Amino acid sequence: MPMENYLELNRSNWNDRAEAHFGSDFYDVKGFLEGKSSLNGPELSLLGDVMGKRVLHLQCHFGQDTLSLARMGAVATGVDFSEKAISLAHALSEKAGVDARFVCSDIYSLPSVLDEKYDIVFTSYGTIGWLPDLDKWAAVITHFLRTGGRFVMVDFHPALWMWDDHFKDIAYSYFNVEPIVESVSGTYTDKDTSIKGQNISWNHSTSELLNALIKNGLHLEVYNEYDYSPYNCFNETVEDEPGIFRIKRFGNKLPMMYSLRAAKV
Repeated sequence: MPMENYLELNRSNWNDRAEAHFGSDFYDVKGFLEGKSSLNGPELSLLGDVMGKRVLHLQCHFGQDTLSLARMGAVATGVDFSEKAISLAHALSEKAGVDARFVCSDIYSLPSVLDEKYDIVFTSYGTIGWLPDLDKWAAVITHFLRTGGRFVMVDFHPALWMWDDHFKDIAYSYFNVEPIVESVSGTYTDKDTSIKGQNISWNHSTSELLNALIKNGLHLEVYNEYDYSPYNCFNETVEDEPGIFRIKRFGNKLPMMYSLRAAKV
């Protein structure tokens, strides 16, 4: 698969997923419309008080986190490359009666689409694996942050992406050695859905991530690792406590996500 086609390939897959995700129990749009926040403890602790702050949410999908931030008083802008997801985000904003701005763009092209500075740039859960170049990504974050602004991120730990889908064998390198092209069937909200296609992704080590941020002028303030996922989006999981999902085989021995906050100095 030619590298120049990765955006079109992945965009098509995420356009297909968006409608299924919007109607799924996993995303619980009904609960969201009744006032439930989609944000979790790890990101909330690093975001802090967002009242009146300008927040740019990268790879926002159909906007639940963006709108949750707006409910907390932020002036929120969500960005995603899926036209279908952004259309659903606008619809959700209207249904929820919550004002937020949504922009359809891939991350690398965003500086040519949006010309503003933000107090916080935020991204979460399943984001950087769709991007081939973290230096270029970190430069975009720095571009949009005002001096003194902060980048907040929560994502699944790169150690997870080494394993096959059922966590039996090491299938992939921990390091970003090559694109990973996969045929996919279903989606994490419904593995039996009729969605089929291909996608292309990249594994990014912790050192690659942190060095990209540091190289692009961000000062690391906090880095945390967690032995659970707040989402039941992997195979072979067990819910050890409400909202605490782990891979049954590994218990609490495997890092499953991390969070960080970095400042533009």
